Amino acid sequence: MRDESLQERARRVGLYGLVARWSEIEHNDQIVRLIEIEEQERAKRGLDRRVRRSRIGRFKPMADFDWSWPAEADRAQIEEILKLGFLRDAGNVVLVGPNGTGKTMVAQNITYQALLAGYTALCVTASQMLTDLAGQDTSSALQRRLSRYVRPSLLVIDEVGYLSYDDRAGDLLFEIVSRRHQHRSIVITTNKAFRQWNEVFPSSTCVTALVDRLMHRAEIVRIEGKSYRAKEAMERAEQRNKDRQKPAAKRVAEVGQ
Repeated sequence: MRDESLQERARRVGLYGLVARWSEIEHNDQIVRLIEIEEQERAKRGLDRRVRRSRIGRFKPMADFDWSWPAEADRAQIEEILKLGFLRDAGNVVLVGPNGTGKTMVAQNITYQALLAGYTALCVTASQMLTDLAGQDTSSALQRRLSRYVRPSLLVIDEVGYLSYDDRAGDLLFEIVSRRHQHRSIVITTNKAFRQWNEVFPSSTCVTALVDRLMHRAEIVRIEGKSYRAKEAMERAEQRNKDRQKPAAKRVAEVGQ
C-alpha cells in the first residue's frame, strides 16, 4: 500500500518517467524525497500562479492592522472569517464602513488565506468589473466575460458605493451575484449600508433582489472610525516638518558658536 501510494503521488506530480519504470526504482531510498521535492515545488508554482491571476496586489498583513484605531471592529469575527469557513459553505462576506478604515486590507488578507488554502480568487473594484462587462459589444462576448467573474472560488468586489451606476450596471452585478449564489463566495467592501444601495444603482429595479442574494448566508462586518490613511498622511506631514526644522535649528546653533 505504501508503494502504491508513492506511485500515485509520483503520477499526480507528473513524474511519468519514474512511474513507467517503477519496478526498477521503487526500493530506492531517495524516491520519497524526490517526490516530496516535486510536490513542494508544484505547490509553490500553483500558489504563485493563483496569486498572479487573483490580481490581489500589494497589501499589508493582518499582523500590521492597528486594532486600536477603528471605533468599531469585531476582531474575533474577522479572525474567524480568516479561517475560511464561509468559503466552504459558499457564503459571502460584506465589509461595511467609511473610507480608509481598512476594509480593503481585510479583504486582501481573506483572499490571500484562500489562495494559500488552494482556492482560486479574483480581486476587482466594482467600477473595473462593471465597466468591463458593459463594454462587451455582443451577447456571446458578454457571456464569455461573465464567466471570468463567475468561475473563481472567491470573487472580491472592492469599493461598491463610491460611484453611482446606471440600470445596466445594476443588472450586470445582479447577474454575477445570482450566478454565484449558493455555489461560490463573494467578499464585498462598501461604504454604504444596504438600505443606501438605491443611491448606487438609482435606476435599477433589481436592487432588492441583489441585496437579498448577497445577504443570504452572509457575514456582515462593520468597521467604523476615522480614515487610517488620513491619520498616516498627517503623521508623515508632521515628520517632514520635523525633518525640515532640524537643519534650520542646526544652523542657528552653529551661528551661536
